[in-house]
Amino acid sequence: MGSESINIKQTADKIIENVSKVIVGKNEVIRLILAGILSDGHILIEDNPGTGKTMLARAVAKSIECDFKRVQFTPDLMPSDITGLNVFNPKQSSFELVRGPVFTNILLADEINRATPRTQSGLLEAMEEKQVTIDGKTIKLDNPFVVIATENPLETTGTYPLPEASLDRFIMKLSMGSTEKEEEISIIDRYIEENPFEKIEAVCTIDELLEMKKAVKKIFVHACVREYIVDIIMAARGSDRLSGGVSTRGTLSLVRCAQAYSAIIGKPYVDPDVVKTVAPHVLSHRAVSLGGYNASSKNNDIIRKLINDIDVPVENWEI
Repeated sequence: MGSESINIKQTADKIIENVSKVIVGKNEVIRLILAGILSDGHILIEDNPGTGKTMLARAVAKSIECDFKRVQFTPDLMPSDITGLNVFNPKQSSFELVRGPVFTNILLADEINRATPRTQSGLLEAMEEKQVTIDGKTIKLDNPFVVIATENPLETTGTYPLPEASLDRFIMKLSMGSTEKEEEISIIDRYIEENPFEKIEAVCTIDELLEMKKAVKKIFVHACVREYIVDIIMAARGSDRLSGGVSTRGTLSLVRCAQAYSAIIGKPYVDPDVVKTVAPHVLSHRAVSLGGYNASSKNNDIIRKLINDIDVPVENWEI
């Protein structure tokens, strides 16, 4: 397990370094995105327009040598615009499948909450089952298949809230966060003459990514850490500050993300600190706070407070 963790860390470090040529001061966000991808999950990035969400997703995708497609979600977008449809060919007197952008390895769903709920739901089968059904025929998607979606805050004009079923399919919900003065100056310096995105190249092959995904599943999770994770889930479900609990999918997502994050930072086992790091990002969008649906920042604070009130296991987590 140790050598696999080191290999994952080395490759992850190369990807982080590559993306940081374009995105300044967001190494932890990049690390969390990689953890979500290696957990075989999908990522939702929420922040105000112009904060670099789309550029971040594109830079991560470009750093991995695989197929990448982008869909700009708009109110008039239809589910078939994502999945594809059968079109009649008069020359052949038959219908031919025109595959949509969902047939790729990494799909950037840009501003996903600008599309109607009907269109948003068109991604559910693809995200959960890694397949699509078109006119009654089920077609498997490529492996890996990852959706990196961006969304604007609900207060932004022309947005539709993602339904709970859609939110639960995302393994993590992240935010770019604010930038410091020095970081803003660095961004100007990098972009004033040219776009650094044009110069970055892939530093990880699709085969390496698939090997990393297999390896993270072998990261050791001690029984006491498993119980600690379940204690966090139970606390979220029993909290009087949350009107909705966390699903069992959320439990498994937390375990997988903790394994992946541990491997990325070079640990062959999961410790409570890693669980504390990833838990707010894995759980906050799955719970509904009493202050309003989809209040991400408030949910994050509630989850962190719940975690701080739970006893941390002190056993040797390596055995």
